Amino acid sequence: MNLTKVWAVQCDDYIIDLDWSKDGQFLAAGSASGPIEIFHATDGTKRLSAAGHEQGTNTLRFSPDSHCLVSGGQDGKIKYWDPLAGQHITTVEMGKDWVEHLEFKPNSTLLAASCGKKLSLLKSDGSVSKALPDAPKTISSLAWDPQGGCLAVAYFGGITLWDSDDWIVQKELPYNNGINTLVWSPNSRWLVSGNADPSVHLWIPSEDAELHMSGYEGKVKHLSFDITSRWLATSGGRDACLWDCSGDGPEGREPNMLPHDAQICALAFQKSHGILATGAGLAKPVVSIKMPSSLSLRLRSLPKMRIKSPRTEQQIHPLFISKSSSSLEMTSWLSTPTSPNSFSITASLSPCCSVRIRFKRVVLPAPRKPVRTVTGMGPSAITHYYT
Repeated sequence: MNLTKVWAVQCDDYIIDLDWSKDGQFLAAGSASGPIEIFHATDGTKRLSAAGHEQGTNTLRFSPDSHCLVSGGQDGKIKYWDPLAGQHITTVEMGKDWVEHLEFKPNSTLLAASCGKKLSLLKSDGSVSKALPDAPKTISSLAWDPQGGCLAVAYFGGITLWDSDDWIVQKELPYNNGINTLVWSPNSRWLVSGNADPSVHLWIPSEDAELHMSGYEGKVKHLSFDITSRWLATSGGRDACLWDCSGDGPEGREPNMLPHDAQICALAFQKSHGILATGAGLAKPVVSIKMPSSLSLRLRSLPKMRIKSPRTEQQIHPLFISKSSSSLEMTSWLSTPTSPNSFSITASLSPCCSVRIRFKRVVLPAPRKPVRTVTGMGPSAITHYYT
């Protein structure tokens, strides 16, 4: 895919957050040192340039009607900006902690804002509509249900779902680790967290079902659903890992791996087509990737998946992708274990070569019996071979 540069601008410091206005007219950029700038989407003309937040800007969000931009900073303040007039409107003092998360309710000017453990709902003029009880720990992510029916609030140890009509707790979703980010599927079925352990956890709140995928290279900070709610893109390292969430979800399915040469720092599906954009490394261009139904796969280390439901728990650890491409043939020979904890496997990827693989941990059938089905942690490193 060929990408054409439309325009480019130089900012004072590295960009910590970007947000497009919903009508597509403006792009807002917040620099780590504090300055906030708004550009016209067509030619990059600067509409607003302001000092922003003295100690640094953390986050930016346009309102659904595109008439307002809000910013949160390390100074504990929320600032409202008018992109059309190019000027500051008002400032809201939230407290001594950083304002790290701002999310507008879908099709509304109601703003959810977090400052440490504190969560507030603000009106369009910055006045407080509702102050909710403090979270048990510092709030790490906010996500509105796409229908606007509830707000998911994440912190170390779990997620609280708040009903947006009467602001009572719908559900508590415990998770015994740090949560970095949240995302809802567009159809509101799935709520997904990217975690510090590192892993991805999926809930179906309406069914009280859970799924868990672990084995990522690092902390999972980037999640995105495509518009159909089928594909979930995740990353915690140098791979974009795509899970098929159609039907009953990823249970029993192999993830699609899109390797990169450097750490992935951002990923997002386009809002109306099956195109995934990923950014990797320092000073690397954003790469746009088409997502056809017959996606060619390339193998690095694959996450493992644990499926949890109210009554059952299974473990599925995909080790190989047998459908990497139509021209690639794979055969494998599985050894008989010599002890309950020893095991080796050799895979031949014709016409290229063979690969010897070592595992961090494996789960085997009864010892000294031929191995037909193997589950376990994915390989810590696998050399890539392409036809």
